[in-house]
Amino acid sequence: MTKPISGKIVAQHNSRDSCWIIVHGKVYDVTEFLDGGSKIILKYAGKDATQEYEPIHPPSAIIDNLPPERHLGPVEEGTVEKVEVRITDEEKARLQRVEARPPLSEILNLHDFEAIGRLTMPEKAWAYYSSASDDEITNRENHAAFHRIWFRPRILRDVTNVDWSTTIIGHASTMPIYISATALGKLGHPEGELNLTRAAAKHGIIQMIPTLSSCSFDEIVDAAQPDQVQFFQLYVNKDRAITKRIDMRMAFDAEDPHEIGKSGSDKVDRSRGAAKAITGFIDPGLKWADISWFKSITRMPLILKGVQTWEDALEAYDQNLAGIVLSNHGGRQLDFARSGIEVLVEVVEKFKEKRGITFPNDRFQLLVDGGVRRATDVLKAIALGATAVGIGRPFLYAFSTYGVDGVDHALQILQDEFEMNLRLLGAGTIKDVVPDMVDVSNIRSHLVTVPRDRLYDINYESMQHARLRDTKAKTKL
Repeated sequence: MTKPISGKIVAQHNSRDSCWIIVHGKVYDVTEFLDGGSKIILKYAGKDATQEYEPIHPPSAIIDNLPPERHLGPVEEGTVEKVEVRITDEEKARLQRVEARPPLSEILNLHDFEAIGRLTMPEKAWAYYSSASDDEITNRENHAAFHRIWFRPRILRDVTNVDWSTTIIGHASTMPIYISATALGKLGHPEGELNLTRAAAKHGIIQMIPTLSSCSFDEIVDAAQPDQVQFFQLYVNKDRAITKRIDMRMAFDAEDPHEIGKSGSDKVDRSRGAAKAITGFIDPGLKWADISWFKSITRMPLILKGVQTWEDALEAYDQNLAGIVLSNHGGRQLDFARSGIEVLVEVVEKFKEKRGITFPNDRFQLLVDGGVRRATDVLKAIALGATAVGIGRPFLYAFSTYGVDGVDHALQILQDEFEMNLRLLGAGTIKDVVPDMVDVSNIRSHLVTVPRDRLYDINYESMQHARLRDTKAKTKL
């Protein structure tokens, strides 16, 4: 057994030439990660970095990414210099706002979680969760596109009993939604993605586990209830051997998928901001010809996420995939990409025109995500041929502000909205929500005037332009 290392010895290794840190009571030599410079690592050189490490990484990340010889052993208890955490006036004010949160009974819709989250979440968490790429045009369009679709409800139909349950890729779900994969859950709450796992189990819906979760894969799967269905979002590593080691042949009996974030010579660059730093390992050479390789290593259904044209949707169908997710990744990638709901209309039209294929279709399912805040948004997608809709950011805001109880309440809000809106539509079940119930004649009119969504607009935080510095106070004006 390795002899514990004194914290005083660790403290001596606090430079770029020799940088040791402590994480979860273990000492690691991370000097090799300083290539190119890393202010955040050097800030904790020779100290306990657990507090900074925890929200960004799963517990296994440092073990997976650091060579065994750099695992120096346990630190001697009681000898570690405590990192001084200064609580700023801004942080004190934020904590006061946290104490002033309204009870969940006063949270009436998903917008409310976002409003409270903006006021109470740590700045780093809010900045990452709420932001998107470039001018954030696509981020806003994802939500606005739903406003160009109008209902054509039917009357005098017996809706005494309504049922909004469905089946997604062969698995039962109490609602036609699933929890989209979103990264870095512990930025918003210490329990991170586990909040989603527990609430999903309670409500009988599917959680998509992200490659870049803060909790480890094992933690999330172990937190699931027996027979709870979970999907896994795979970011393909440049090193295919790492991807292959995730034993996809046996559902979730694999090595820790956070190994995906590890790539021999490709170190994680933490000087570039969270989004770029955590995605540098992704293979930019992924291509259609690789689909056959994925089929060779797994028996599980494969769904292609990020489809944004009918041509690629049809190619996915021809490749015999189980389905696709029409998604622009929450507006976090290419700005001015169209919304998933608009692409859905195009895909359904072209499949019928080119192949005579109609939706919904058990052979090939259409999932869509982006901008959803109401059950009515989901029902519009269902009417247009989608099997289910992914919801991401609203659940982040829910657990960041209220933990698992927040996600539970958010899902109950959606349950209540589905019940009310199915009755108002004149639809007894999800199968009764059909294309004739929506008017999509304006879906492609990007400049058409649409009703303003005051709840959404108030929550949206406009991007800031560059500002002059106050050279005396060393702050920005």
